[in-house]
Amino acid sequence: MSDPAAPLPTTPPDAPPPHRPPLSEVFLAFVQVSVSGLGGALPWARRMIVERKRWMTAEEFNEAFALSQFLPGPNTVNFSVVFGQRFGGAPGAFVAMAGLMGPPLIIVTILAVLYAQYGDLETLGRILKGIAAAAAGLLIAVVAKMAAPLFTVRWNSGPVIAILAFIGVAIMQWPLPYVFLVLSPISVALAWFKR
Repeated sequence: MSDPAAPLPTTPPDAPPPHRPPLSEVFLAFVQVSVSGLGGALPWARRMIVERKRWMTAEEFNEAFALSQFLPGPNTVNFSVVFGQRFGGAPGAFVAMAGLMGPPLIIVTILAVLYAQYGDLETLGRILKGIAAAAAGLLIAVVAKMAAPLFTVRWNSGPVIAILAFIGVAIMQWPLPYVFLVLSPISVALAWFKR
């Protein structure tokens, strides 16, 4: 007979353990993200981690990315460290960041040498404008995918904060750090009281 005061298990005993990718797989995934991420790696990181590998849910990705935005430094690099640490500790953080930063560093170094040699070509300028437009489209698409879970759940403060941030930065043209400093405590307080 079981003890009625014993705590209930949080997961069923026959449930498979969560998939913990080996460090080599984390490294290769972030290499793919970095090589694919023309104009920004965020859309590719989300696609790889949430949709293809299913290492995180959309909500987990949003939470980890929100933490990454709060930390100083480039968001996607911060995200790679947070993600890698979650799945492999300090070695995982290093491997994920190396996978994300290594290939672009090599590619950009080569491109810098080529640009110094051939940067005056008019065709090159048109190519770069086309790449910038495609990158902007990818960023808009990933923002829409990341925002979707906020707007599909029952009422919560997330959409209100997102709309206020948009109004403050895009329409009122207030500096992002000030909008962030005002809305962050409000958002945290609303989430805290909702619990």
